[in-house]
Amino acid sequence: MLTKEGCASRRRRLWDAVPADIKWLLIADPRHVNYLANFWVHPLSFSAGERALLLLERDNGATLLCDNMTVGSSASEPHCDRQVVDTWYDHRHSAANRDHSLVNALRQVVPTLAGRLGLVETEWLPVAAWEVLKEGDVRNHPGDKNACSLGTQIRALRRQKDPDELTLLRQCMRATDAGHKRAWDIIRTGISEMDVFREVQSTALATAARPGLIYGDFRATTMKQPHLGGLPTPYRLQLGDLFILDYSVVLNGYRSDFTNTIAVGVPTMKQQETFLVCAAALQAGESVLRAGTRAADVYAAVSKAFTDAGRAPLPHHAGHGIGLAHPEPPIFVPESEDVLMAGDVVTLEPGSYETGIGGMRFEHNYLITDTGAERLSNHRISLT
Repeated sequence: MLTKEGCASRRRRLWDAVPADIKWLLIADPRHVNYLANFWVHPLSFSAGERALLLLERDNGATLLCDNMTVGSSASEPHCDRQVVDTWYDHRHSAANRDHSLVNALRQVVPTLAGRLGLVETEWLPVAAWEVLKEGDVRNHPGDKNACSLGTQIRALRRQKDPDELTLLRQCMRATDAGHKRAWDIIRTGISEMDVFREVQSTALATAARPGLIYGDFRATTMKQPHLGGLPTPYRLQLGDLFILDYSVVLNGYRSDFTNTIAVGVPTMKQQETFLVCAAALQAGESVLRAGTRAADVYAAVSKAFTDAGRAPLPHHAGHGIGLAHPEPPIFVPESEDVLMAGDVVTLEPGSYETGIGGMRFEHNYLITDTGAERLSNHRISLT
């Protein structure tokens, strides 16, 4: 979970980032309510898909707005000064439109906002909630919408991870490492992609020691179909297949994302040669990871390993940021305008997909520092 100190620190950074005349902020993106108040509705709960709003006031702390059933579905105790909870279901009366309950909670605080300038995360606020603000004569910041986009400000802050975020991310990494290790024990001819998924999922969640989400690529590629990906199918592995295991473990909204490819049987010489190119590309990318490096230069370093080997340039991004979303900045692509900063958590993921060889991809996760990068993933990178 995120800590009270971490949430308070992020709220201070947000206040420093918005104009000084702003007196209140209405946060609507569920990821940002989590980021700033440790309130995250668990997707494996009966309130999955529901959400809360977070009202931040410069001189009056943080207020969580939600219905009475959603508030009890948080994965952990929210860090806020008060809660405004509207009763949606009381075990006595019929359940009304639940979305109206969130709007009703907002309606209770609108009178306190009148006459004070604020910012609304408009990208995520329901129209019904916006109408409530208009009825209350609440003033949103009149300046340039791009310069004052609350969602954009928060996304920029998310780049640099705080210690409590890194603790969560490391927990995700450990669970993912364990799942990769389990894959080495079970991948063989005859096992289905779905069975690999179940074994990896079970091991990862056992290591995390709590409920979480597992998603990603659990697919066997073949010499004829090198571009397969996505969730598992009933397909059973055959000799010559290359199984791409590229998955994430999500805990309290934060996630890992790393990859290995395992050969079913003895890899061919061309598959081994392709692996060496991918390994060289991964090492080349690692060598330039540090604060201040242009994301486009990271892509160039990774892709150069392919062209130096007489192959086509890397056909997709060389990696990306991770955290509350996937992918998120910085993005390692040829025309990226992103620049690495200390506190970024990123992936590198060179891959190759060739008819007659098969598809393979290899990926590590890193914490960017001023002097280089700390590798956060520790799984085995190898075809065999």
